[in-house]
Amino acid sequence: MTPASGSASGSSAARRAGARRAPLLLAAGLCLLAGLDAALGLLGLPAPVTTDRLPQVHGVLMVLGFAGTLVALERAVALGRPWAYLAPGCLGAGGLLLLSPVDLVVPRLLLVAGCATLVALYVRFWRRQPSAALLAQAAGAVPALGAALLWLGGIDVPGMLPWLVAFLVLTIAGERLELARVAVLAPSAEQTFLCSVGAVTAGVVATLLWPAIGTVLLGAALLSLVAWLVVHDVARRLLRSTGLPRFTAACLLAGYAWLGLAGILWLLGGPITEGTRYDAVVHCVFLGFVMSMIMAHAPVILPAVLRRPLPYHPALAVAAWLLHLSLALRVLVGDLRDVRGAWQLGGVLNIVAVLLFVVSAATASVIATRRASATATATAKASAASAAASTSASAPSDPRTAR
Repeated sequence: MTPASGSASGSSAARRAGARRAPLLLAAGLCLLAGLDAALGLLGLPAPVTTDRLPQVHGVLMVLGFAGTLVALERAVALGRPWAYLAPGCLGAGGLLLLSPVDLVVPRLLLVAGCATLVALYVRFWRRQPSAALLAQAAGAVPALGAALLWLGGIDVPGMLPWLVAFLVLTIAGERLELARVAVLAPSAEQTFLCSVGAVTAGVVATLLWPAIGTVLLGAALLSLVAWLVVHDVARRLLRSTGLPRFTAACLLAGYAWLGLAGILWLLGGPITEGTRYDAVVHCVFLGFVMSMIMAHAPVILPAVLRRPLPYHPALAVAAWLLHLSLALRVLVGDLRDVRGAWQLGGVLNIVAVLLFVVSAATASVIATRRASATATATAKASAASAAASTSASAPSDPRTAR
């Protein structure tokens, strides 16, 4: 086998592996689209699909169905064990069943199973190589399981909101710690980080037992975690670069700002379960922080999962800017100043920004994949022609010459 054919077969195997994971990513994508559809209804605007259930499951659909499936899929790929795909499989299936008329207990049980499998994934990772970053991510998976169990037990989304927040915030913070360790961190820095993680976890539990005290503690813990990330994350240094590094850094820092605002609202406002301030906290965390982090990491994570390239394109930055500017209109003007028109317009532009990012990323990936395939084909043909020419040149031209 020639090097070219070996490379081609390896590339083909990688593409097949990516194709097997694509249905799980598709499930997450459908949950996202359904969640955006529900968002239009919650904004009081016409939506393509309207059902009585969809607005009720919007939050869980976006957090566990969409983001949870993505997190679990990335972790399953990293572990590389077939059973690990039960986590994204159950979360994706549970999210999709929320869109069906089946009794809610079925998708709720699937979400519990998916979160429990995700916790088991982290246990396996811990046995391989324990670390502070892994501990933070595992500390995020436990509140995800807690949220799924609370929902199964009948607690509504506002009551379990802190658990959903802790799931994604601690997962992302743990991933950022892994990258921050590339630059040598002082031992005290990791200890401070773990103290913040512990405070977030304690605040989440306290919100269930003593809502007033727990919410204030959680707000302060989030601010502490944001301060650590801003100081120690490599994003501040990458902001002066260009292209993908600068795009990633800008998304990260903007996300930290929104998470900090959510922490302030909880710290000063106490328990918030409805109204404009509730809307502000929810979307500061899940749009301003989580969606910004997804945008920042997509060009790195998605190629690793699907084995398809996703090069940086300025359209990705346009979508990110639109997300943050529209969120500022929604939260700072619409929610905090109670201007309904700004709230609705900002919400619609939030949806447009997310869809623009998805379309831009998909288009960039398809174009890059086709170019890579064309280049690989041309290289293989050139190698085959070169090998044929070499063989022809080395063979004797006349049988009598060989005697």
